[in-house]
Amino acid sequence: MSYVAETMTNLAAQTGFAFLKPGNFIMILVALVFLYLAIVREYEPLLLVPISFGMLLVNLYPPIMEEGGLLHYFYLLDEWSILPSLIFLGVGALTDFGPLIANPMSFLLGAAAQFGIYSAYFLAMIMGFNGKAAAAISIIGGADGPTSIFLAGKLGQTDLMGPIAVAAYSYMALVPIIQPPIMKLFTTEEERKIKMEQLRPVSKTERILFPIVVTIVVCLVLPTTAPLVGMLMLGNLFRESGVVKQLSETASNALMYIVVIILGTSVGATTSAEAFLKVSTIKIVILGLIAFAVGTAAGVLFGKIMCKVTGGKVNPLIGSAGVSAVPMAARVSQKVGSEADPTNFLLMHAMGPNVAGVIGTAVAAGTFMAIFGV
Repeated sequence: MSYVAETMTNLAAQTGFAFLKPGNFIMILVALVFLYLAIVREYEPLLLVPISFGMLLVNLYPPIMEEGGLLHYFYLLDEWSILPSLIFLGVGALTDFGPLIANPMSFLLGAAAQFGIYSAYFLAMIMGFNGKAAAAISIIGGADGPTSIFLAGKLGQTDLMGPIAVAAYSYMALVPIIQPPIMKLFTTEEERKIKMEQLRPVSKTERILFPIVVTIVVCLVLPTTAPLVGMLMLGNLFRESGVVKQLSETASNALMYIVVIILGTSVGATTSAEAFLKVSTIKIVILGLIAFAVGTAAGVLFGKIMCKVTGGKVNPLIGSAGVSAVPMAARVSQKVGSEADPTNFLLMHAMGPNVAGVIGTAVAAGTFMAIFGV
């Protein structure tokens, strides 16, 4: 009988139930909610499916994230800032910078939307976070998951990387829900109906020179941004040069999807109950939402200023796209504009601030790194 009892005890100790604590059940429920949003509601499924499944895995079997576990090694690639940089390479290869080149004023809208980052930085300091932690948290306001992970790793805030990354990617997925009420609050019906003139054609020479010039200027002024801005522009140069189609296709498809799988599951796996269910996590989620909302509002308000200055030629809605969530934020600008006037087409105009926002968020991250001497 003692042999049978010992055998049953050993078997029970090896089941998943032996690792589960009350907090794990909460996180498992959160993971299932995220899977529902990704699969049923289709909120950024390419991001949320791997993130939520990683969350599910680590809370069913926490040792999978310990040294020697599969996801531990995936996570090291996040910590070393390798995966965020590769994501930027893919984003550059996927994105048309033409609208930004055709309308350089879009840079101003992208810059205005970064106000949410800096306001969240000071608010985080007030809430008790140290300077580096506050900087890492504030980047959530750019709705840019890779940059959030990149900066948290560079500033040594690995303990906060999980909550920061999950908050950033969650807000990226929830852009269609969070942004429209803010956009409508700060604009009138007449402003939302404004139709913008068609963008001028952009030559191939301009498209090729743009990533080269931006890389030179940004990296000379703020060299800490080189890993992100450099990869973003390299990917775009692959796309626009026309002589490396294989590299462009690989960066924007196969490589991009591989990196998303590894990054998403490893980010989700940082959300064990012990690491995630803390007061600091709640603060991070709240600060991220505030930063994102302020960034959206700042972009729209600056859009209103540009509307006045140009005599009504700029629809303020495109300013909300400056928060960097490419191309979801631009699509939301189009959606809200078409609700006011079904014949209004703002997508390409919004892509300018959207791309500028990606660059602006990377510059903000580089600025924080320079401030802290990283």
